[in-house]
Amino acid sequence: MANQKIIAKKQEVVEEIKKTAENNNAFVLYEYQGLSVAEMTTLRKKLREVGADTKIYKNTLTKRALDSMNIDLGDELNGPKAVAFGEDSVAPIKILSDFAKEHEALKLKVGIVDGEVADKEMLDKLAAIPSRDGLLTMFAGCLIGSVRNFAICLDLVAKQKEEN
Repeated sequence: MANQKIIAKKQEVVEEIKKTAENNNAFVLYEYQGLSVAEMTTLRKKLREVGADTKIYKNTLTKRALDSMNIDLGDELNGPKAVAFGEDSVAPIKILSDFAKEHEALKLKVGIVDGEVADKEMLDKLAAIPSRDGLLTMFAGCLIGSVRNFAICLDLVAKQKEEN
């Protein structure tokens, strides 16, 4: 029979995983096998820059935590996996996706984004979304264009009134 201390420790880890999944908008599983310690350190640093983090949990404990939340990731919890998580729904996915382009060993698998299960295709689509700063810049560009067009229109009306 298993030691009570071991069971209690495993239950703590299950609760930690459950809390992490519930309190973050992005919870992404990825394969990391083949990455060096230096590469994992670089990945952690990049994730922390955007307010995210990564951890490696046992698959059985992750499955227990997700089962208690009624989330089924199918067969994705087979083999070595790590979890990246963060409050921003897109930032951790973008970091992982960009890192995977430079390091073939990293492979995005599946995730939970804003409470919904996201497969590999959905994660790729989310990774293609511009960053918050990029979106704000695009929005400001649209506003400037509208103001510029309005100013041109007012100038044309003023010139027309002067001619009459």
